[in-house]
Amino acid sequence: MLCFLFQRPFLLFETSYLELQDYLALRSELIAVGKEKMYPESVNDIDKIISKIDRIMKDMGILYGIDNPYFKDMKDISYLLKELLPWFGKFIFALRRMNKNDKPVESFLEQLTSNQSLIDIIAQHFFKKTPTSFALGYFYSYTDYIYPSGGTGELPKALVRKIIEGNGKIQTGTEIIEVNPAEKRLNDKDGNTYSYDTLIWSADLKTLYRIVNTNSMEEEDTRKILEQKELLLSKRGCDSVYSLFIGVDTPSEDFRSISNGHFFYTPSKKGLGEVHWSKLDSLIENFESKSKDDVLQWLDEYCQLTTYEISIPALRNPSLTPAGKTGLIISMLFEYDLIKKVKDANWYEEFKIEVENRMLETLSNSIYPGLKDKVLFQISSTPLSIESRAGTSEGAVVGWSYLSDVPVVHELRKMPSSVRTSIPNVYQAGQWAYSPAGIPTAILTGWHAAQNVMKTKK
Repeated sequence: MLCFLFQRPFLLFETSYLELQDYLALRSELIAVGKEKMYPESVNDIDKIISKIDRIMKDMGILYGIDNPYFKDMKDISYLLKELLPWFGKFIFALRRMNKNDKPVESFLEQLTSNQSLIDIIAQHFFKKTPTSFALGYFYSYTDYIYPSGGTGELPKALVRKIIEGNGKIQTGTEIIEVNPAEKRLNDKDGNTYSYDTLIWSADLKTLYRIVNTNSMEEEDTRKILEQKELLLSKRGCDSVYSLFIGVDTPSEDFRSISNGHFFYTPSKKGLGEVHWSKLDSLIENFESKSKDDVLQWLDEYCQLTTYEISIPALRNPSLTPAGKTGLIISMLFEYDLIKKVKDANWYEEFKIEVENRMLETLSNSIYPGLKDKVLFQISSTPLSIESRAGTSEGAVVGWSYLSDVPVVHELRKMPSSVRTSIPNVYQAGQWAYSPAGIPTAILTGWHAAQNVMKTKK
């Protein structure tokens, strides 16, 4: 019996697809305007940054230049000679260049400009200390985002159908509280027991190592498991997200005149700077001595300066909203530790209202005049919501934090080994198995884990 444990997907937003040439043309136009009007003192610096981004985008184009070879027939001679071999040489050199760009994007940009506002306007799109190749490479992968008709919810539905077709069983509402490798057994919180031959764990890795029972195991296996447990528990999940979902009494066409269905928006060129670093760190460290007003004052500045990621699904599928109405998903990066402190201080619900109001106020005073007065309903999701619903440490949305060495494989050429664990007959997959993470990573690690199981079972 092969047992899979899946982390519940928490999909925050959808994106639109842009033809690369259209994107590049639009980008060139915006850069030309932005250089002269917004950063006239940093025109040369912008040119240097764009040159670096273009180099990384070209390498990304090579990496994604052909369909993933993992899913191709390696016995197809025509494919090997005409596609794979001509591409492989370019791939190796591109991969080497990408691996050299592994320093944090903030540090990389500091080498190109001293303008902190310019650094912030780029870097605050990404998670803290994101590797440069992953961050600046996003400008390429963003243009290639294609989601299924009906929305991202169609992905798990398709997965369900496939599992059922293969006579698999899906058991929801089940929380596993113990993994017993010696007996190849799982126990859930309701006292039920499940046996397995091989387990693929696609959920939170900290949870796996917290609940693994090493009784009756070989001494060497126990030692490896405990060492890995100590390492993982010393690490943190990556940044989390605060998302506001609103229904608006405005036709979607009014929003189409402003943007497409998915875009990033920063209300001020000032950038977060110290607001998001030293002030936030001080606020969290000294939270018990701070008043609500201190926290809300920081929140005022943050909501005015941060970068928002805004999705308007009805601009791609009008049937998703009633006539004359529009739904928006407005997301921003948000610190788990701060909202956890607020929850422990017993003003979590009050704080959520304060955050929602400030997000709406900021957008109403900028890109969407009067938005707050047209809201029909609103609901928000916090880092604690993500932690609770998806069981993900620190509410992380892309695996491990970059603030310290990640405890998993983080080189593309080593991805096949990323699915191995120190626990006998247990493989790992998903956002915690490889870094940097994302849906493609989850798919590829799942594929590698399945391949390992099939080889074991012959």
